[in-house]
Amino acid sequence: MAVTADITATYRGPRKVIARLLAMGPREDRLLAFVMGACVLLFIAQMPRLAREAHLSGQELNMLLGGALMGIIFIAPLALYALALISHLFVRLVGGQGDAYCGRLALFWALLASSPLLLLNGLVAGFIGPSPALSSVGLLWLAVFLWFWISGLIEAYWGKNL
Repeated sequence: MAVTADITATYRGPRKVIARLLAMGPREDRLLAFVMGACVLLFIAQMPRLAREAHLSGQELNMLLGGALMGIIFIAPLALYALALISHLFVRLVGGQGDAYCGRLALFWALLASSPLLLLNGLVAGFIGPSPALSSVGLLWLAVFLWFWISGLIEAYWGKNL
């Protein structure tokens, strides 16, 4: 299935999509594409907010974009790999059966699948700015991300694939 079809299917049933991705076998190149794609979309989502900030404060937009690019594209994937390892160790501690690949897949897919809400959050931050609407969209993204991530962990570590 195409990634976009899998993203929309995740909103209907995240465990089914994770099960399908796990059944395709462990592929680190796929995981790297998921995390880098999610980080690129996160960077794109930050552009409207940074443009608003640059306009209102008189700062140089290119400097703000450069800092965001460095942090999101180069540093965030490393932090996400570390977070995936920590979640893997925690899940194994509470009795989950699976390898570190399962933890990385669950986290990276949750971030990529929730990216449409990240893009919406970026638009609200850029056009409306700090407001209850921005907080609401941010909380919605967080809830959906956690739903996808926890569902993915449950399927990967306790699902019938293992």
